[in-house]
Amino acid sequence: MEELKPRPANSSPLTPLGFLERAATVYGDCPSIVYNTTTYTWSQTHRRCLQVASSIASLGIKRGDVVSVMAPNVPAMYELHFAVPMTGAILNNINARLDARTVSVLLCHSESKLIFVDHLSRSLVLEALSLLPPNTQRPLLVLITDHDQDSSSAVEFCCTYESLVEKGDPEFRWELPSSEWDPMVLNYTSGTTSAPKGVVHCHRGIFIITVNSLIDWGVRERPVYLWTLPMFHANGWSYPWGIAAVGGTNICLRKFDGPTIFSLIKEHGVTHMCGAPVVLNMLTISPTNQPLQNPVQILTAGAPPPAAVLFRTESLGFVVSHGYGLTETAGLVVSCAWKPQWNRLPASERARLKARQGVKAIGLTEVDVVDAESGASVKRDGSTLGEIVLRGGSVTLGYFKDPEGTTKCMKENGWFYTGDVGVMHPDGYLEIKDRSKDVIISGGENLSSVEVESVLYTHPAVNEAAVVARPDEFWGETPCAFVSLREEGSTRNPTEKEIMEFCRAKLPHYMVPKTVVFNDELPKTSTGKIQKFVLRDIARAMGSSRASRM
Repeated sequence: MEELKPRPANSSPLTPLGFLERAATVYGDCPSIVYNTTTYTWSQTHRRCLQVASSIASLGIKRGDVVSVMAPNVPAMYELHFAVPMTGAILNNINARLDARTVSVLLCHSESKLIFVDHLSRSLVLEALSLLPPNTQRPLLVLITDHDQDSSSAVEFCCTYESLVEKGDPEFRWELPSSEWDPMVLNYTSGTTSAPKGVVHCHRGIFIITVNSLIDWGVRERPVYLWTLPMFHANGWSYPWGIAAVGGTNICLRKFDGPTIFSLIKEHGVTHMCGAPVVLNMLTISPTNQPLQNPVQILTAGAPPPAAVLFRTESLGFVVSHGYGLTETAGLVVSCAWKPQWNRLPASERARLKARQGVKAIGLTEVDVVDAESGASVKRDGSTLGEIVLRGGSVTLGYFKDPEGTTKCMKENGWFYTGDVGVMHPDGYLEIKDRSKDVIISGGENLSSVEVESVLYTHPAVNEAAVVARPDEFWGETPCAFVSLREEGSTRNPTEKEIMEFCRAKLPHYMVPKTVVFNDELPKTSTGKIQKFVLRDIARAMGSSRASRM
């Protein structure tokens, strides 16, 4: 069989861009995007993407150029996930909630040639551009406005997004990438533990994660998907391309809260949505929450969800699926695959099992938990800590302009080292215990901040909780809990001592927070992750917990 080799007929590059053309053929008259009073069909979305791609090419953007987008979950943001890579350019979504200095750093690092800017981010981007180093080539700017807005004041912008649609060629012939390994997207990490890094993914990796995500979550034809997960966060975990593949309806919205989510679920018959655990918590404390008329599938990831939050979310009628992934994997590559026999367990035990990250999805080759020094697999006992490592087709090509960082996480033994600390249970299910930087070492004991947070979330008055290390002259470090409370006017707020006593009844003494700080709200990234590095700085500035007790 040696003569049987790859030929043009059987080796076309893998890319998710073809999903759009298929959607236009199969689901042409079905709704693709709903936004306020605007509704598009898949035929219209396909046409609009081709027109935008044509206009981008006419602006002089070439294959391999970086095109940035700063926008919320509006139709233009969705369309650009197809239009930009259709030109051979590399899509770079930028977090719309960053400060101007950081945006300036990312634009400079990415060497962006063109930026699509939502009108609400206009002043931010202009300030960021003013901070670019001297002699830096200024990228072209395109303004994204809503249909009912006056765009006559689009000074500093070469045109508006809708004008690109209007003048673009609907017969634009986009080409397959020359290689499926060609870069397709550039995403910057959220910076929860360190400075942002530019993560590059190729067409092949995005194709694999998209198909993987649909199968693993069991998404069938024509779902109604509510965009509560920012598309600028790891490209919405691949679902911009995935929803096209299954001809679904994208319910787009600029911003949301609990009442808005419940209203849109009822109005549009939403079947699927994604979000970090903070979104689940938002749903459970919403003043308008009530049991759903029909189940809604909700996929959560981004931080280990407390079992108490999972329990409260499912009691409303949401069917929660839990997974694990990173910007470096382009989406979720580990999921808590549910076993039918677990349905017979008590609700609290079901929530505890579902809080685990789970097993590798079909698109991932392998996942393991290894000893940081020896690289050997840790015991599958649910308690021995190690670093989570991965290998598979959707793992990043590497970090842009950072060969040292790429080599550090992509080691010669063939694994991608995530920097996350976890355990492997006897049944083969993975559970994250912490980021490596979030493990607290107190008196020689490794203490998982996630375990302490899970207990804090069971307190009836606690809304959000995060635990970090505070310096201690005797123990080295001690747990410091930052807590926000629910707005329950009739309930007396607990004291620091009462929170400690609550934890002491449920945890070993060395794990009980020695400090409790009450905040109205905890600092978060744009994707809802609590910014522990900010809290660590605060705790460090507080000085020794032992000294403060003297």
